[in-house]
Amino acid sequence: MTLHSNLSLSDSLKGDQRQAFDEEHKDLARIMILVVFLFPLFGVYISGLLGTAIGMIISIVAYFLTPYITLKFGG
Repeated sequence: MTLHSNLSLSDSLKGDQRQAFDEEHKDLARIMILVVFLFPLFGVYISGLLGTAIGMIISIVAYFLTPYITLKFGG
């Protein structure tokens, strides 16, 4: 499956689009995996349980929005 820059936000959240994005952008996918695991840990370090929850929310949102933002604004 090919990805294109006029991908809608709802289309970018689908599993097949996510998989195609990860296969085409392997380095960015690895960075996002690190973000998903590290943001909650940074939250614990900075402000405890509330920081963990905020870190988890930010990491999950970033993980799902990265394909849309990259394709929309990155070309």
